[in-house]
Amino acid sequence: MEINIEGIIIIVGNYGSGKTEVAINLAVNRKRAGIDVRMADLDLINPYFRTREARKSLSVLGIDIVIPPLKYFHADLPILSPDVAGLIQNPSTLTILDAGGNDDGAMVLAALGDALKNKSLRMLQVVNPFRPFTETLEGCIKIRREIEKAAKRPITGLVGNANLMDETTREHIHEGYDFVVKLSEKTGLEVEFITAPVDLLSSLDHNRFSHPVLPIERQLVPPWKKAVKLV
Repeated sequence: MEINIEGIIIIVGNYGSGKTEVAINLAVNRKRAGIDVRMADLDLINPYFRTREARKSLSVLGIDIVIPPLKYFHADLPILSPDVAGLIQNPSTLTILDAGGNDDGAMVLAALGDALKNKSLRMLQVVNPFRPFTETLEGCIKIRREIEKAAKRPITGLVGNANLMDETTREHIHEGYDFVVKLSEKTGLEVEFITAPVDLLSSLDHNRFSHPVLPIERQLVPPWKKAVKLV
């Protein structure tokens, strides 16, 4: 089942949900499908594991990323490039905005209110049930409300990103899928897709999934590990 997503997509979630890895891999997936993709790194809070860290690999695929000015590249400062507003005004077939974690990171979306006004867009909450604060449905809903309040716009869909990093098993993916489906039923939000490490895809029971699966080729890794080569 192919992921069929276009337009302006905002990716949000709690710290540690893996939202940036999801944003990067969604861009790669759609670019490989022949879709024109651009991204903006809106994470002005967390100095680690941001979209900009994968800019070289993505640029080889022809994916343009709007990032902070180079002199502030490694700074943990509230610097928003004016190019972001331009990207929103003239979006690609798929334009991905990767916001920071929790409500703190989502506040930048409120600052973009004028640029986003009257735009057709979706804001997706990335959920990892194996992380603190989102291991229960109630916790996920609390995070959702906090993000929506800070962003001043509603979350419109869910992304299931069940994983325990290198310890992830097929059982975790299956369990995580059941969790996000229950969250969907409780909130009325549609599950847009779920994720799974590319090396686990063949072991999964795909018959139990009624939503697309996004393969994850990890790009955001600690210094002692190597990212998966995209080309």
